[in-house]
Amino acid sequence: MKLVIISGRSGSGKSTALNVLEDLGYYCIDNLPVSLLPTLAKQANEDTSTTTNMAVSIDARNIPSALANFREIVTELEGPDNQVEIVYLDAHPDTLLTRFSATRRKHPLTGPDTSLNEAIEKEGTLLGGIADMADLTVDTTALSMHQLRSLIKTRVAQKQGEETALLFESFGFKHGIPTDSDLVFDVRCLPNPYWDPKLRKYTGQDPAIIRFLSQEALVDKMFHDIRQFLENWLPEFQNNNRTYMTVSIGCTGGQHRSVYMSERLTKHFRQAFANVQLRHRELDA
Repeated sequence: MKLVIISGRSGSGKSTALNVLEDLGYYCIDNLPVSLLPTLAKQANEDTSTTTNMAVSIDARNIPSALANFREIVTELEGPDNQVEIVYLDAHPDTLLTRFSATRRKHPLTGPDTSLNEAIEKEGTLLGGIADMADLTVDTTALSMHQLRSLIKTRVAQKQGEETALLFESFGFKHGIPTDSDLVFDVRCLPNPYWDPKLRKYTGQDPAIIRFLSQEALVDKMFHDIRQFLENWLPEFQNNNRTYMTVSIGCTGGQHRSVYMSERLTKHFRQAFANVQLRHRELDA
């Protein structure tokens, strides 16, 4: 059985993530008490008619003592019959405040003596144990609902087996480094097609940019250096039971060099890894 545990602070997108998995055939349960996880897994494994893919949402409405014992409870699930993955969603506190203001929803932890700011902070503390165990952490601050749905679909639902899911993500430094990055490579030292007016309108996916960059010896050297580093160290991350790895490649604007390099690395590593995905943050925005 594959069990995906979705958690995170209120307003971060847990319901959206759970709905995506449900649409893709997962048996989903919202706000499951943590203490019922072992029972759920046992029943699912005993009932052959039940789908092998399940997803549960766990939030701060759980009993605090149960949340404190989350690590021990999840450890009970580990075994050859269960593949457990923990996905933790979060966003900047200001973004969470804005989302609650826009929807006029009541935060589950607010009360006569607890403001929304205090509730958001308290919620992060209560869910700290889950956040620390997360296989995949997603910052939804800058993600639209469509982008979050796409990310959950590609990274979680389409992930096959227990092998590490490797994501190459291009980005622009002027828009900030992706917060879910595990490794970040800076390619701003490479020749920049942006300064050629004839090339500026294209992206690293277009033939004109590919021709320009593939002819540069420095670009080729950077590719081989990054490739060699990853080939040396990705097996060690796998041996350390890393379920997800995000390798972020950044240039200034996230349009040309980082896109080209991410595309080239993805093509290479798909020959050796079963779960290799690609995302261009600025192009997909």
